[in-house]
Amino acid sequence: MNIGITCYPTYGGSGAVATSLGIELARRGHEVHFITYAHPFRLPHFLERVYYHEVEMGEYPLFEHPPYCLALAVAMHDAARKHRLDLLHVHYAIPHATSAWLARAMLGDGRVKLVTTLHGTDITLVGQHPSFRAITRFSILRSDGLTAVSQYLKDATVADFGVPAERIEVIPNFVDTAEFRRDRQPCHRDVLARPAEKIVMHVSNFRPVKRVTDVVEIFARVQARVPARLIMVGDGPERPRAADSAEALGVADRVTFLGKHDSVAELLSCADVFLLPSESESFGLAALEAMACGVPVIGTRVGGVPEVVIDERVGWLGSVGDVEGMAEVAVELLRDQGRWHAASAAARALAVERFSAEGVVPVYERYYQEIAERSAGS
Repeated sequence: MNIGITCYPTYGGSGAVATSLGIELARRGHEVHFITYAHPFRLPHFLERVYYHEVEMGEYPLFEHPPYCLALAVAMHDAARKHRLDLLHVHYAIPHATSAWLARAMLGDGRVKLVTTLHGTDITLVGQHPSFRAITRFSILRSDGLTAVSQYLKDATVADFGVPAERIEVIPNFVDTAEFRRDRQPCHRDVLARPAEKIVMHVSNFRPVKRVTDVVEIFARVQARVPARLIMVGDGPERPRAADSAEALGVADRVTFLGKHDSVAELLSCADVFLLPSESESFGLAALEAMACGVPVIGTRVGGVPEVVIDERVGWLGSVGDVEGMAEVAVELLRDQGRWHAASAAARALAVERFSAEGVVPVYERYYQEIAERSAGS
């Protein structure tokens, strides 16, 4: 198939999964066209059967805010027409599904099918705003196919937007288990910590929902009992607060902020514990990537996380804000090597068995075919 993919190309779970999906589809013989405003952050510069179309935004004095949604629709239309796309797969309902619907209307023949994958805040936050609720529901319902990355997100979409449950297919996020693994080289452990120190890690976009100050508070309790370093990967609006918290708690010299990194696998392969104390998560891709690297996950029982992190076997999930409880479990894991090795092995095994690219990408392929056949017969 010839497939167009649109996602947010910046640092974040939905863009990472969408880009990885395109790469895997190309490996399986499909032609993939990324249509975005910037080069996806996890897309190498050249791959066979993978193409990138930049959405061009013209400057015009009349527009205080340039109409990106319309420019995206035009780019989708042009790519679909010139490259005979069979399907547009958009990640996030708005504005991507809206733009895809416009592009398909411009094409006029209904040949190009539209699949929308719901990732989280398009349903739980942005789509709930009165300014966007109606257009979000409209765009969802005009899609030929709908997928959600977790059962939690499917249920939220059904409840909050009145979408029939049978319209939504749950297809989980996935991880390239050949890239994300414990024995990956190079390993930067010697650079990140001393030989006797454990590495506690957090990866996110540092938005308020990630509760990065909780990460620092948990670590402060851990390092008081176990020699450790905290490695913070990513960037965002809460980074200054996290840095201030580290200073206030007296652990600033043991906390390293690395900023955004494309090759997260190189860092996760060195970690001993991964912290995800989020207030809300529709899936928890960073946790899955950590698990694939054999890193036990300690986080919160929210959203879709319990569908990924099975309590007691691959880590531990507690209540939002329970920094004491999360710190206690982290200390126990880091002190008990037998327990740590069991959790590490279980985490890796679960990632391989349920969330590998080899298992999930064919599900997308079958779904694409189903949508094509269903539409053709309707």
